[in-house]
Amino acid sequence: MNLQRFFSPRTVAVVGASADPGKVGYAVFHNLQSYRDGTVYGVNPRAEEIQGQPTWANLASLPEVPELIVVCIPAEGVPALIRSAGRLGVKAAVVISAGFEEAGDEGVRLGRELASAGRMAGVEIIGPNTLGIINARNGLNASIGGALPLPGEVALVSQSGALCTGLVDLATARNVGLSKVVSMGNKADLDETDYLEALSDDDDTLLIAGYLEAIEDGARFIRRASRIARKKPIILVKAGNTAAGARAASIHTGGRASTEVAYDCAFRIAGIVRASGIEDLFDLTQGLAWQPLPRGERVAVITNAGGAGTLGADAVESRGMELAELSQGTRDALAAFLPRGASDMNPVDLLGDADADRYSQALACVAADPGVDAVLVLHSPQVVAGPLEIARSIVSVVRDLDKPVLVNFLGAGSVAEAAAHLQACRVPHYTSPERAAQTLRAMADHRAWLAAPERTIRRIPVNTNKVRKIIKNYRRQGLQDMREQDAKAVLEAYGIAIPSGAFATSAEQAVAAADKLGYPAVMKVVAREVTLKREVGGVRAGLGNAREVEDAFDLMQLRIPRRVPGAHIEGVLIEETHGEGREVILGMTRDPMFGPMLKFGLGGVYVEVLEDFTFHLAPITLAEAMEMLSSTKTFALLEGVRGQQGVDVESIAACLQRIAQLGVDFPEIAELEINPLRVGQRRGDTVALDASITLSPQG
Repeated sequence: MNLQRFFSPRTVAVVGASADPGKVGYAVFHNLQSYRDGTVYGVNPRAEEIQGQPTWANLASLPEVPELIVVCIPAEGVPALIRSAGRLGVKAAVVISAGFEEAGDEGVRLGRELASAGRMAGVEIIGPNTLGIINARNGLNASIGGALPLPGEVALVSQSGALCTGLVDLATARNVGLSKVVSMGNKADLDETDYLEALSDDDDTLLIAGYLEAIEDGARFIRRASRIARKKPIILVKAGNTAAGARAASIHTGGRASTEVAYDCAFRIAGIVRASGIEDLFDLTQGLAWQPLPRGERVAVITNAGGAGTLGADAVESRGMELAELSQGTRDALAAFLPRGASDMNPVDLLGDADADRYSQALACVAADPGVDAVLVLHSPQVVAGPLEIARSIVSVVRDLDKPVLVNFLGAGSVAEAAAHLQACRVPHYTSPERAAQTLRAMADHRAWLAAPERTIRRIPVNTNKVRKIIKNYRRQGLQDMREQDAKAVLEAYGIAIPSGAFATSAEQAVAAADKLGYPAVMKVVAREVTLKREVGGVRAGLGNAREVEDAFDLMQLRIPRRVPGAHIEGVLIEETHGEGREVILGMTRDPMFGPMLKFGLGGVYVEVLEDFTFHLAPITLAEAMEMLSSTKTFALLEGVRGQQGVDVESIAACLQRIAQLGVDFPEIAELEINPLRVGQRRGDTVALDASITLSPQG
């Protein structure tokens, strides 16, 4: 994407400019009159003059080829216009026109035709169905929105045009200056990744904030965004979090649905700060755009009210941060000017009569403590000192600090002027201690992400040929669900240990296999129609001799067809018995947008009662796999509690890596589950006791 061409064009043509105030072409042409750095032409074959400006019948009649065209004509005429514009040499278009993907099957067809026309003509397209674009620095307002926003360093991208106007208005209300504004629309050509890349190289932009409903290319998005986030913070609201929201987003934009868990994983990998909603988006934007990142998670709270201090302490600790322990030197310095009854411990209570000088002294003193990474300043209005004077004193200290300071003045009308002053001076003000603490949490997390080594994915030596042959055999038969023994053969090819075993079609073969493997033995039914083997008596463990093996075989042949009508028993799988250990579940499902997504949880009764799972997108590093394990509530059970011996957790992480590589190597695998993976105390004791693999339908 050529950012200069869109946001600083020498010439702009509005195709469909209108003299009717009720038309989109009127609003766009009117807004572009504020543009300072170029010439704006109106194109309308049925008018000689619009809004006091001469107009032209078509693009070919213009005195020069415009660098940018803004399209406001009916949808059915847009593809042809783009083709003709490309022949003239136009390279960039903002298509305001609606009536594409959001308008049903015919709109979808038009959208595809538009995308094709742009590619063939060499025209980059923003939209269609877009609000437009804004460059607040040079007055370019190629949109149907209202007044220009405050100029600043935050770029705003939005998949919703109507929401974009509200976001711009909120930015102005919060004194957040904007550099560029992009309404993405239906993304027939350029998508969110293109905009992130372009804005990453924009000198006017220091932070990128936005609203998304769907991502076009998940792998590309993660790859590029993770690089961009190391240069500039990216804060995004992802809508469609619920089933109803996902349906609405799909209808709105025609985007493909992806799971909410997958988006969480993708944003975490890419270093994107995820906002929970619009208010949170601006909370986070203020903190990350205006303040330095904290070096750690130790927070000091300064207040003039004990109750507010308690709320602040709760807000900090409930978000996983800690109250900083002030040094004795800091406490002595505070005690030197604080009145009797004040607290020189954290939270620092300045008492209700605290004036501006007391606030500024305390803030400077506390911020100088090397054991403090961030400061949360709270103020409850009192009659002694006015909030505005206290706000000014806070600003006077903050401008010289290299640590973040976030502020909450409790109240509404009585603190409005003080809050506005703080915002104007780029000191973030929040309406509650909780919202300020949530922002500090996000800032600390982003700092930790930046400090972590960049991801390096190393390939593990595996036998891909064996897996390819197995999958090819299933494809040839037109089958999707693998037999257990074949699923385990796939895992074994990728270095995951499986029990020794043999397939048997008769009681005699089963006994022979058990004799060879040793007793006690395990028997499992092999039948495509039987998916939940244990529930129908298809698994027997602890078979201690040949007679028990024979009986188990005969009983399966008799009972399973009764319990699963139509089941065709191919035979049984005889396996060796493995010793004690913890049982865990590993899985992989293929997300439609982001590809293989890994799943981990403790097995046995824990999976049924706690449903304690964690997820991560493939590929995965060993460190990420270990973090995946440790983030579960039941991780302590794997490490060992109350005198119990722990198990080899690194072997679980290694299995996750191998499953991830398998999912990346073979897109044909739609689902995979190891349930359970038995994990012992020693390396080498980890074995996949049961496994299932489902292939995607053949397209």
